[in-house]
Amino acid sequence: MEQALRQHAPDRPEAAPSPAAGGRALVIDLEGALLRSDLAWEALFADLGRSLARLWAGRSPNKPVLSRVLARARIDYAHLPYDADVLNRALAARARGEKVYLAARRFEDHAAAISAHLGFDGVIARADALPVAAETVDHVSGQSRRTDWRTWLRALRVYQYAKNTLVFVPLVTAHQMSLEALGDALLAFFAFSACASGAYLMNDLLDLVADRAHPTKRHRPLAAGQLPIAHALAAIPALWLAAVAASLCISGLFVAVLGAYLATTIAYSLFLKRKMLLDVVTLAGLYTLRIIAGAVGAGVVLSEWLLMFSLFVFTSLALIKRYSELTMRQGAGLSDPANRDYRVGDLQVIAAMAAASGMNAVIVFSLYVSSSAVTPLYSRPWMLWLMNPPLLYWFGRALMMAHRREMPDDPILYTFRDNASRITVAAMIFIMLAAI
Repeated sequence: MEQALRQHAPDRPEAAPSPAAGGRALVIDLEGALLRSDLAWEALFADLGRSLARLWAGRSPNKPVLSRVLARARIDYAHLPYDADVLNRALAARARGEKVYLAARRFEDHAAAISAHLGFDGVIARADALPVAAETVDHVSGQSRRTDWRTWLRALRVYQYAKNTLVFVPLVTAHQMSLEALGDALLAFFAFSACASGAYLMNDLLDLVADRAHPTKRHRPLAAGQLPIAHALAAIPALWLAAVAASLCISGLFVAVLGAYLATTIAYSLFLKRKMLLDVVTLAGLYTLRIIAGAVGAGVVLSEWLLMFSLFVFTSLALIKRYSELTMRQGAGLSDPANRDYRVGDLQVIAAMAAASGMNAVIVFSLYVSSSAVTPLYSRPWMLWLMNPPLLYWFGRALMMAHRREMPDDPILYTFRDNASRITVAAMIFIMLAAI
């Protein structure tokens, strides 16, 4: 038991073993105390596809059928979000020679499997139903856990809202920064942020099992049990309704663009992200949709040059993201990802495609500077040629940092946090302003 408990509990000083205290026993409630989550929701999302298929086959989603389906779900007991303090208390009790029992009122098979995995002495329905006599019974009951606002900010991935600043790009490139257009762009930013947060919650729910086996993603609020699954399920439609409400204040066409973004995001979370290269093309399309939405929301004409440039840029960044994830796994000695259709051996091919897409973006920008489309917008268009060296440096640096395993974040987020990248982007903005 000690080995299983130490696997889940943090390093703390252990109590010195002492003689058994006259038949003492420790009883721990499974739900609310040991497990930082609801076992029914865990069973559903641990084997979602199979569970839904069984419910559909039953054609009667009543409680008995649902309970039987959840009882048969395949749960990864080793990676459930256990409470570290409770596990340490159990470890201390075992060191004192006490018996440790798990109290569970439902899902007896899952409770027995969890008890066996942790090395407990058995499962009971209530504290007075111990299989052996005990002079003293310590009962660790359910605790009320409140989710603070910082946990919600992490779950909604507010830091990812930096990507939604792409809705302002059409205003900047078209040089139309009126107050009305800026107000519509701000509404578009809010709509995409709310929509994206709902999608992040949905994606985390679908990836619970994979995230818990990941060295860094296991710390996400849902994977760590810091945010109840039921709360996330309630927040998803609320966020999407808020996004639609903001979109209706802009235009019907913008609602259609946001709907396309949401539909693509759902398709990505359900199956596209598991398809080799389709996930990369989808990610590039989702980034480009933000730019299209910004143009629609602000009522500006979208340049085909901007569309081509953004498509190559975001394809390169999506490939760099996959490259970074695979190099991290290679460095940690992990196997190929189970929820992605990539292998560690694909690193060289992915790096080559990322570099090629980045170079194509630079070529498209050079062709734009050489075209007649640049003349009406810039008084000194020749200065835009100075943008090429920073662009080449930025793409090359991003790929090098990923190769060195120094890019733990999404490449776009990394740009906001990396000093060299921020200086490079600032220099490109200065050049563009000087060319106007």
